[in-house]
Amino acid sequence: MRNSIRDAARVASNTYPLSRFRSIEERLGILAFTTMLLFAMTQGLFAHEFKAGEIEIVHPWSRATPDGAKVAAGYITLKNGGTEPDRLISATGEIAGKTEIHEMAVDANGVMTMRPVEGGVEIRAGETVELKPGAFHIMFMNLKQGAKQGEKFKGTLTFEKAGTVDVEFDVQAIGGATEHNGHGG
Repeated sequence: MRNSIRDAARVASNTYPLSRFRSIEERLGILAFTTMLLFAMTQGLFAHEFKAGEIEIVHPWSRATPDGAKVAAGYITLKNGGTEPDRLISATGEIAGKTEIHEMAVDANGVMTMRPVEGGVEIRAGETVELKPGAFHIMFMNLKQGAKQGEKFKGTLTFEKAGTVDVEFDVQAIGGATEHNGHGG
């Protein structure tokens, strides 16, 4: 019986490359290295990032719009990797006749309000600003066409210092898009 176990071990060591390493630590080390390498290699495949100067624009997205909608909102994350502050001062979208940067906030009476942001959105050096539902966002108005789930549309962001950058907004599910109803600018 001992010979058959040795024979099986010998066959395995010739058949499976990891079996040539004697210790479990060596095998785990190779597995960990391979996993990290694969992770690093695939990061660019799923990234939806753009860059303007020191500003990294992460995952621009919008919600799908119902038929006949006149407005849509855009959301992004802005990371300032520089040593100086910058500002997102304007945006455009190919689906819109007019685009503004807006902010939602609760007023003194506890009522949620939405208003255009004068002077843009500041991104301090080394900080991240998220344009998201219920906060700062890009307002696409006078829509020329609807935003359909699963599609993309082109836009341009303009920064005070970093200049302009073309981006693509991923259109995601419509769920919860009612915050802009009646906002026809």
